[in-house]
Amino acid sequence: MSTIANEPVLDSLAPSTPGLWSFGHVTVERVDSGPISLDRRGGRLHVRHSLTPADLSERLVAGVTSSIQDAEFGQNEFELTMVGLVRSTVDGALESWTTYYRNSLAELLDGTADFAPIHDKAEELVRGSVLDLGSCFGFLPLRLARAGMDVTATDILPGTMILLDAVAPELGITIDTVICDAGEVPAPDNSADTVTAIHLLEHVDDSVGEAVIAQALRIARQRVVIAVPFEDEATACHGHIRTFDLESLRAVGRQTGVPFEVFEHHGGWLVLDASAA
Repeated sequence: MSTIANEPVLDSLAPSTPGLWSFGHVTVERVDSGPISLDRRGGRLHVRHSLTPADLSERLVAGVTSSIQDAEFGQNEFELTMVGLVRSTVDGALESWTTYYRNSLAELLDGTADFAPIHDKAEELVRGSVLDLGSCFGFLPLRLARAGMDVTATDILPGTMILLDAVAPELGITIDTVICDAGEVPAPDNSADTVTAIHLLEHVDDSVGEAVIAQALRIARQRVVIAVPFEDEATACHGHIRTFDLESLRAVGRQTGVPFEVFEHHGGWLVLDASAA
């Protein structure tokens, strides 16, 4: 989770008042009825909602995105709002996040989540042990681990990996986590069969993206699986800073110097033959 000036590092598991969650300049409050609403006054953002535990899942990302009618609403406030919605809907830190994760995984597995086709394709493409770069909440690593794979999730934000470490046992899933930059991964060469970077490259510029792919090829024994969204304009509130199409993905593949495949499936995919690196 990113921060802005003069705000402390976020602890998504910190205690809070039931029905009310605050961090820095953002407050999220659960009310009896009404849609998600935003009220910005005096440098503070107050979000109100009437969500129920059944509403807590990854589907909220699309719902919050469509509710935003505020040009100033950036990635930091989007992420804080998401955390606040989860924490203010269910009492208890671990209980709220376990609800969110359990609902999200169920929707990803039964195909009702928007991201489900992407996870389905990723699971189809991976081989053997998996190291996932930029895991964020870690839904894909959890899904793969639940299917019996040896999986390591990584992310640059300590809070997301701490949260994943706390929730995974509640779901009965065993997974390893590493806090690191995707361009500097503390893993030995050829230490995972597959390295995945699912909807990561759109968050970084060209030079960082090249470093991420170089790390992935160094670590992977068999293949690197990359997925990106196809957007006409980068979605700023999600932290996207560049866009891709099939031709730009082919250019990325050619730069690696290894055999690759590019195709479209709910966005773009680039599969690199790491065994030839």
